Amino acid sequence: MRRPSTKLLIAVPLAAAVLVVGGTWLYIYVVSGDPPARLSFNTVPSGSSSASPGTTSGTTADGTWRLTGDSTVGYRVDEVLFGQSATAVGRTNDVTGSLTVAGSKVTATTFVVQMASVSSDQSRRDGQFRNRIMSVGEFPTATFTLTSPIALGSVPADGVTVTAKATGDLTLRGQTKPVTFDVKALRNGATIQVNGSIPVVFADWGIPSPSFGPAEVQDHGDLEFLLVFGR
Repeated sequence: MRRPSTKLLIAVPLAAAVLVVGGTWLYIYVVSGDPPARLSFNTVPSGSSSASPGTTSGTTADGTWRLTGDSTVGYRVDEVLFGQSATAVGRTNDVTGSLTVAGSKVTATTFVVQMASVSSDQSRRDGQFRNRIMSVGEFPTATFTLTSPIALGSVPADGVTVTAKATGDLTLRGQTKPVTFDVKALRNGATIQVNGSIPVVFADWGIPSPSFGPAEVQDHGDLEFLLVFGR
């Protein structure tokens, strides 16, 4: 029986590698397309519970506001798949919580995320996230609780964006750590919208490396949120 040539032995795996890399490039940049844009006030769905600016009842925002179904929380992390750079994004609207305002201060806020509901554009990634990485059966929720009041300086006018720093406790995978981060707040008609992101180094919360198979994932990412509060 004739032996395959050395050139053939080299060419076959090389061709396979080219197909894998090329197929990955095609999926990431053509089939899958760009990752979702970062959450912002512009990503609140049209026809949501938001009212038009100028329709607030009263000039103060005092009292307790509760999260609406337009709220979104998720993760964003960079990864390399077969040498091709990509950004993994997973999100959920299954978020509950509240915000309390007194004068020009936010005195309390909390939000709770149902982690099993977080999903991306890849079921395999979601399976890793829910099982090995976040162990949602054992740790079904992630939470944030404000620990210091947020001073806004003055009561925000309707339609005006205010930037401030928030400090609180973030609980991921059963571990709680203090965090401080920038937030933007927008009073928009009958809602208060709060937007921002929290940098997360996975090892700090005991989160296993998200890397699996051919996917090399960075050791940190962002927890993104767009919280929409209504009366």
